[in-house]
Amino acid sequence: MSDLTKYTLEFPINSSVNILYKRLSTASGLAEWFADDVVIKDKVFTFFWDGSEQDAKLLKLKTNQFIRFKWEENDTKEDYFEFFIQIDEMTSDVSLIITDFAEDAQEQEEQSQLWEKQISQLKRAIGS
Repeated sequence: MSDLTKYTLEFPINSSVNILYKRLSTASGLAEWFADDVVIKDKVFTFFWDGSEQDAKLLKLKTNQFIRFKWEENDTKEDYFEFFIQIDEMTSDVSLIITDFAEDAQEQEEQSQLWEKQISQLKRAIGS
Protein backbone atom coordinates (compact mmCIF):
# COMPACT_ATOMS: atom_id res chain seq x y z
CA MET A 1 0.00 0.00 0.00
CA SER A 2 1.31 3.43 -0.86
CA ASP A 3 1.83 6.18 1.68
CA LEU A 4 -1.36 7.87 2.76
CA THR A 5 -1.83 11.59 3.19
CA LYS A 6 -3.73 12.84 6.20
CA TYR A 7 -6.18 15.66 5.61
CA THR A 8 -8.81 17.51 7.62
CA LEU A 9 -12.06 19.19 6.70
CA GLU A 10 -13.93 21.70 8.86
CA PHE A 11 -17.67 22.24 8.79
CA PRO A 12 -19.56 24.79 10.90
CA ILE A 13 -22.54 23.09 12.53
CA ASN A 14 -25.43 24.99 14.10
CA SER A 15 -26.15 22.51 16.89
CA SER A 16 -25.52 21.80 20.52
CA VAL A 17 -22.50 19.62 21.19
CA ASN A 18 -24.66 16.97 22.85
CA ILE A 19 -27.00 16.59 19.87
CA LEU A 20 -24.12 16.54 17.38
CA TYR A 21 -22.14 13.95 19.38
CA LYS A 22 -25.14 11.59 19.46
CA ARG A 23 -25.33 11.77 15.64
CA LEU A 24 -21.64 10.82 15.44
CA SER A 25 -21.46 8.06 18.03
CA THR A 26 -24.73 6.08 18.06
CA ALA A 27 -26.12 3.59 15.56
CA SER A 28 -29.37 5.50 15.19
CA GLY A 29 -27.56 8.83 14.86
CA LEU A 30 -25.15 7.58 12.19
CA ALA A 31 -28.01 5.91 10.29
CA GLU A 32 -29.64 9.33 9.92
CA TRP A 33 -26.84 10.72 7.75
CA PHE A 34 -23.77 8.51 7.35
CA ALA A 35 -25.15 5.15 6.23
CA ASP A 36 -28.45 3.45 5.42
CA ASP A 37 -28.19 1.41 8.62
CA VAL A 38 -25.64 0.85 11.39
CA VAL A 39 -25.20 -2.05 13.80
CA ILE A 40 -22.79 -1.91 16.75
CA LYS A 41 -21.35 -5.04 18.37
CA ASP A 42 -18.27 -5.19 20.60
CA LYS A 43 -16.84 -1.84 19.45
CA VAL A 44 -17.31 -2.77 15.78
CA PHE A 45 -19.67 -0.57 13.80
CA THR A 46 -21.11 -2.23 10.70
CA PHE A 47 -22.25 0.33 8.14
CA PHE A 48 -24.73 -0.66 5.43
CA TRP A 49 -25.03 1.16 2.08
CA ASP A 50 -27.12 0.04 -0.91
CA GLY A 51 -26.70 -3.67 -0.24
CA SER A 52 -23.04 -3.53 0.79
CA GLU A 53 -21.52 -3.36 4.24
CA GLN A 54 -18.29 -2.21 5.81
CA ASP A 55 -16.95 -2.71 9.35
CA ALA A 56 -15.12 -0.05 11.32
CA LYS A 57 -13.59 -0.59 14.73
CA LEU A 58 -14.04 2.09 17.37
CA LEU A 59 -10.50 3.15 18.32
CA LYS A 60 -11.03 6.06 20.71
CA LEU A 61 -13.71 8.37 21.94
CA LYS A 62 -14.23 11.13 24.43
CA THR A 63 -17.84 12.00 25.10
CA ASN A 64 -18.95 15.24 23.42
CA GLN A 65 -15.45 15.78 21.97
CA PHE A 66 -14.36 13.16 19.42
CA ILE A 67 -14.77 9.66 18.07
CA ARG A 68 -12.21 7.76 15.96
CA PHE A 69 -12.82 4.72 13.74
CA LYS A 70 -10.63 2.43 11.65
CA TRP A 71 -11.96 0.51 8.67
CA GLU A 72 -11.45 -3.21 9.39
CA GLU A 73 -10.03 -4.05 5.95
CA ASN A 74 -7.26 -1.45 6.23
CA ASP A 75 -4.08 -2.74 7.81
CA THR A 76 -2.14 0.51 8.21
CA LYS A 77 -2.05 2.10 11.65
CA GLU A 78 -2.46 5.66 10.40
CA ASP A 79 -5.55 5.00 8.29
CA TYR A 80 -8.46 6.08 10.47
CA PHE A 81 -11.25 8.59 10.27
CA GLU A 82 -12.21 10.87 13.10
CA PHE A 83 -14.99 13.25 14.00
CA PHE A 84 -13.78 16.03 16.31
CA ILE A 85 -16.13 18.64 17.77
CA GLN A 86 -14.48 22.03 18.11
CA ILE A 87 -16.01 24.91 20.06
CA ASP A 88 -14.80 28.46 19.45
CA GLU A 89 -13.91 29.94 22.86
CA MET A 90 -14.92 33.47 21.89
CA THR A 91 -18.18 32.83 20.00
CA SER A 92 -19.17 29.33 21.20
CA ASP A 93 -19.66 28.37 17.54
CA VAL A 94 -19.51 24.62 16.95
CA SER A 95 -17.52 23.06 14.12
CA LEU A 96 -17.05 19.46 13.10
CA ILE A 97 -13.49 18.60 12.11
CA ILE A 98 -13.14 15.44 10.03
CA THR A 99 -9.77 13.75 9.73
CA ASP A 100 -9.32 11.17 6.99
CA PHE A 101 -6.59 9.73 4.75
CA ALA A 102 -6.19 9.47 0.99
CA GLU A 103 -3.66 7.86 -1.35
CA ASP A 104 -3.38 10.85 -3.70
CA ALA A 105 -4.84 14.27 -4.51
CA GLN A 106 -7.56 12.84 -6.75
CA GLU A 107 -8.77 10.42 -4.07
CA GLN A 108 -8.68 13.23 -1.49
CA GLU A 109 -10.84 15.40 -3.74
CA GLU A 110 -13.35 12.57 -4.27
CA GLN A 111 -13.48 11.79 -0.55
CA SER A 112 -13.84 15.49 0.31
CA GLN A 113 -16.84 15.77 -2.01
CA LEU A 114 -18.40 12.71 -0.38
CA TRP A 115 -17.81 14.18 3.10
CA GLU A 116 -19.43 17.46 2.00
CA LYS A 117 -22.50 15.57 0.79
CA GLN A 118 -22.72 13.56 3.99
CA ILE A 119 -22.27 16.60 6.23
CA SER A 120 -25.07 18.29 4.29
CA GLN A 121 -27.26 15.31 5.23
CA LEU A 122 -26.08 15.57 8.85
CA LYS A 123 -27.03 19.25 8.97
CA ARG A 124 -30.50 18.44 7.63
CA ALA A 125 -30.91 15.65 10.19
CA ILE A 126 -30.18 18.00 13.10
CA GLY A 127 -31.92 21.02 11.63
CA SER A 128 -28.72 23.03 11.23
